[in-house]
Amino acid sequence: MASKKYSDKAQEKVGKVMEEFKEGKLKSSSGDKVTNRKQAIAIGISEAKEAGLKVPKQKKSK
Repeated sequence: MASKKYSDKAQEKVGKVMEEFKEGKLKSSSGDKVTNRKQAIAIGISEAKEAGLKVPKQKKSK
């Protein structure tokens, strides 16, 4: 079986950010309301990285 990509704590962090997004309370660094789901996920992953949680490296596109 393959190892998990994200740690449980990182998954919790992204989950909390997604809850904020669904409630309409999530804001970007510029202070604007986040309306894009992918942007909300990216914010959650970056917050998890800052907290030092296990997050896989970003895939490089060709």
